[in-house]
Amino acid sequence: MATGNHSIVTEFILAGLTEKPELQLPLFLFFLGVYVVTVIGNLGMITLIVLSSHLHTPMYYFLSSLSFIDLCYSTVIIPKMLVNFVTEKIISYPECMTQLYFFIFFIISEGHILAVMAYDRYVAICKPLLYNVTMSYQVCSWLVVEVYMMGFIGATAHTSCMLRVVFCKDKIINHYFCDLFPLLELSCSSTYINELVLLCLSAFNILALTLAIFGSYVSVIASILRIHSTEGRSKAFSTCSSHILAFTIFCGSAAFMYLQPSNVSLMEQSKVSSVFYTVIVPMLNPLIYSLRNKDVKVALNKLIQKRLFCFSKDL
Repeated sequence: MATGNHSIVTEFILAGLTEKPELQLPLFLFFLGVYVVTVIGNLGMITLIVLSSHLHTPMYYFLSSLSFIDLCYSTVIIPKMLVNFVTEKIISYPECMTQLYFFIFFIISEGHILAVMAYDRYVAICKPLLYNVTMSYQVCSWLVVEVYMMGFIGATAHTSCMLRVVFCKDKIINHYFCDLFPLLELSCSSTYINELVLLCLSAFNILALTLAIFGSYVSVIASILRIHSTEGRSKAFSTCSSHILAFTIFCGSAAFMYLQPSNVSLMEQSKVSSVFYTVIVPMLNPLIYSLRNKDVKVALNKLIQKRLFCFSKDL
């Protein structure tokens, strides 16, 4: 991310979620609580998967990657948001571009890891006899590498285009973090290339992934309906419903934000939508996958009982 740009602006002012002074402290406390839950939930999920040997399967390997991504991209956004609730809402140009880069990197990675998880469920349910071969350790590792490579490509493309934009208008970003549309609104130069790249990558990273995941789950549901065992059918539906719920919340809010022309983007609605996929989704994912997953509940209970036993033995 070189500084080869022609920007006159050296810093920006983040407008934040609201300008009402009486809401700053309640919002600070609310988002602080959300961030604490997000960190504990995602770190807890990663730790549980690492420590529980029976969770060392492709599905939970991908789930640990999802938790890591959720933890990272919420950390890119929320701490700066919390600071802005209690101090001046100033962000330097390099800090803004860095935040933009890592936000895009992790948000694209999130979409692709959800697609990989859908493919994993497709193979597990539709082709169970080939599962161990198809989802080998090497294949899983390469799939995770692909997830981060797509994030890297998308973040590099968007940020490189943004570094070429000339900012010489109002310094106020009408958002609570450095996002693409609010930054483009401050441009004095042509943003045609930026919008073209945004449309193409959004179409691929949202529409194409949505179609791929939708196709996977249609096949999965069709296979589940052919299962004669009620218990087996219930377990399969329980696992898939967690994936579908997480993806629907994430992609629904992201699509609302990015799959529309910037000149008709309603920023107040976009802020609310952004809160869902930058703040709420990273908090909800560990809850969705733990509360609706029997294997995670069993692993958690065993880990707690083991720790309590060790503690009582020491006493």
